[in-house]
This record gives sequence, structure tokens and C-alpha cells, in this order.
Amino acid sequence: MEQLEALLPGGWTDDRGRLHQKVVLKTLTGREEMLLAENKRRESASLVTTILHRCLLQIGEITEISESLCRNLLVADRQYLLLKLRELTFGTEVRATLPCPWPDCGKKADIDFSLTDLPVTPSVDKGPHYRIPLSEDAAFKEGDLMYDEVVFRLPTGADQEVISPLLAQNEARALNWLLERCLISIGPNKDPNREMIGKLLPKARFEIEKAMSALSPKIELALNTQCPECGREFAAPFDPQDFFFGELRSSRDLLYREVHYLAYHYHWSEREIMDMPKTRRRDYIEMLADEIERLNNAV
Repeated sequence: MEQLEALLPGGWTDDRGRLHQKVVLKTLTGREEMLLAENKRRESASLVTTILHRCLLQIGEITEISESLCRNLLVADRQYLLLKLRELTFGTEVRATLPCPWPDCGKKADIDFSLTDLPVTPSVDKGPHYRIPLSEDAAFKEGDLMYDEVVFRLPTGADQEVISPLLAQNEARALNWLLERCLISIGPNKDPNREMIGKLLPKARFEIEKAMSALSPKIELALNTQCPECGREFAAPFDPQDFFFGELRSSRDLLYREVHYLAYHYHWSEREIMDMPKTRRRDYIEMLADEIERLNNAV
């Protein structure tokens, strides 16, 4: 299987207000593997955008997929697409090794699960803009003015790309920046500036963030498991981006060896081999190994 159809849990709304949810993906090739191998330090959100741009063939009726479109997909939709790309590349079964989080244990625990076990909750209200009331205690007050309504959109990959570099340095500032990017209006004030957003009460921020969470599509990325050493249960976080990219980041030397092996025996060009997905390359290598062994045994 080198292509897959799926339905985004959120969806992308174009400039004409049309919602696009059905997607067609193609599996990664050696070119994407090389891209990952050579960009281990690249900011991960932008790398997700690049990979999706290379592998997303269609969304709704749109077949000319731009990098900007991939960048502006909802965060949960991008996570979902990565899960589907992983399914295309390696299948649905996953084996991971994680350390037990209990301080007096810390032993390695093997976790086996299927991607189909991860609950996906589609959003009900597709937006793309959401208007919510603020409680009286959270209302924006400035002099005699009081505004008890805000309009916002949900975070996208574009927001991730902007705030990710800051997130590790100053989480509070990064989250403020995210709120600035996603708030469309406070009362009648459209595109509120940083100063106005800075005057929002903590309770208002809490209510906005709670509404964002409730309205967003969701993928449950925490797995309940048990440490085989100490027997205690814990929730294991599963980051599809880090895990999938880690699986693909084989060394350049290994990829070059596969290309050399296939080119030497089949006389294919580098371009032809790099255009193949990993599974097809490995199938040919296994067939060659079997054939070489058969010929050696026949001598």
C-alpha cells in the first residue's frame, strides 16, 4: 500500500468558506528519509510542514497542495496525518521502549500497541472562527468599557513554527504569543494588539484556553501501561512526530548502502531507487539476498 485515503478530524477551510476533510497521502520515499537524516537539528514543526507537503496528494477537491496549506492545517490534523504516514510506512503496529517514570524504578518498559488503539475525536463545530462569551469575572475592562465576548481561531502548524523556538526558553511567553496569534477580536476590537491582550485577566485566558481545547479535534496520545519491573501503572506519552521521525532517521550511510546494493545488482539509477519507499527497497533487498543464498548453495 503506497497511498491511503483518510478523513481529517478537523479539516481545512478555504477562502470561500468550503471545508475540506478527505485527504490522499502517499508514502515517504528515500528522498524524505534523506531529508530527515540531514536535518536532525531542524525545527521540528517546519520539518512536519515539509514532509506533509511532499506526501499530501489531495485534500478535498484540491490537488495542487502548497506548503502554505500544509502549514495552516490544525495541529491535531497534522498529528493525524503523521500517524497515517507512519501507517503507510511501517504499518499500524508499534513497539516502543520507555523508562518507568517512578523515581525508585526507572527500568525500561517495552510497550506494544496499534495506532488504531489511539482514540480520535473529530471536532463538531468546524469554525474556522469561534465566538465565546466571557464570564463577568473574566470580562475585559478598560475604564468604563467592558467587553464580555471574544472571537478566536484554533492553533495551526504555522503557529507551531513561530512559537516552537521560544517554547523551550520561555513557555509562558510562548503561550502568550500563541494567544496573540489566535485571538481575532475582543468585543468590537478586531486584531487586538499585544497591549490589549496583555490586559486580559488570568480568568479570561483560562476560559479562552478551555474553549479552544473543547472545540479542537483530539487525538489521545497518552497510553496507559504497566512497568514489568515494579508492576506500577503509568501514562506513557506518545509523540507521533518524534517517534515516527526517529524511526525514519536511519543513517545516511545505511541509505547509501541500500542504493548502492540495488544499483549494483539491478543497474537502476540513484533517482529511481531514491523514489522508492523503504518497504519496496527492503523487499527487493530481501529477494536479492534469497537469490544470492540460493545460488551459493547450488555451487
